[in-house]
Amino acid sequence: MQINFWIKYGTILLSDFQTPRLDTELLISYILKKSRTWINVFDNFILNTKQVILLKKLLNRRLYGEPVAYIIHKKEFWSLSLLVSKDTLIPRPETEILVQHSLNRLHQQDDVLDLGTGCGAIALAIATEFTNCKIIGIDCIYDAIQIAKNNAYYLNIKNIKFFYSNWFSCIHKKFNLIVSNPPYLSNDEILYLSKELFFEPYVALFAKQYGLSEIKYIISHSKKYLFLNGWLLIEHSYKQNQIVYQLFKKNNFNNIKTYRDYLGYPRITVGQKIY
Repeated sequence: MQINFWIKYGTILLSDFQTPRLDTELLISYILKKSRTWINVFDNFILNTKQVILLKKLLNRRLYGEPVAYIIHKKEFWSLSLLVSKDTLIPRPETEILVQHSLNRLHQQDDVLDLGTGCGAIALAIATEFTNCKIIGIDCIYDAIQIAKNNAYYLNIKNIKFFYSNWFSCIHKKFNLIVSNPPYLSNDEILYLSKELFFEPYVALFAKQYGLSEIKYIISHSKKYLFLNGWLLIEHSYKQNQIVYQLFKKNNFNNIKTYRDYLGYPRITVGQKIY
């Protein structure tokens, strides 16, 4: 049957999800190795039997909650097409705000550290905008590091390095800016989370002490790795903004500010080392 039939079919099948048509189009694009524009222009194209069988399998995977990004192994972030796997978080739009506020505080030639880089989304976005900056991305998941390295290779981004480190365990230098989207969900929140999240790596999502343990660690250790006037930027839950603000203050950061995400929730807190 034609593409337009399968788009309608998938849209109905996935109607309980937020973007059923988009999800269906992405899966068809993946199978045909064509752009979404192409499949909408040539929507009378007929899928062969092999393609139909595969599409049904992929639609069923999506129906059971598996994120499209894991099915097609790809996610757009900051206009970059990034490889992702189940060893990495799926980059989210609100994290682009973290990138933007990082860029606002950077100069060419600066040194940047991305803690918990995953597929490398934050680090790669910064590297494309500030091509003379030296970027390091670290993660405690070896397979995630390999995905990030592959992304840098395929995007031909040269001013970046990725390697294993459990937060600062393998870091031996200082930076002008440290940025992180650490795990910040609490186990108490599991019952209220979307089933899609359970496909993502637990260690990259959940933290002890009501989701604050890793944030506390990063804030309390970062100043040792920042140059004078350097910045720390952290993404967090909207429920944690006041606690995170106080943690920055307790650890003697200055010029502390919290920024909101696209939905108006407090999502990013930043602080500066001035002494």
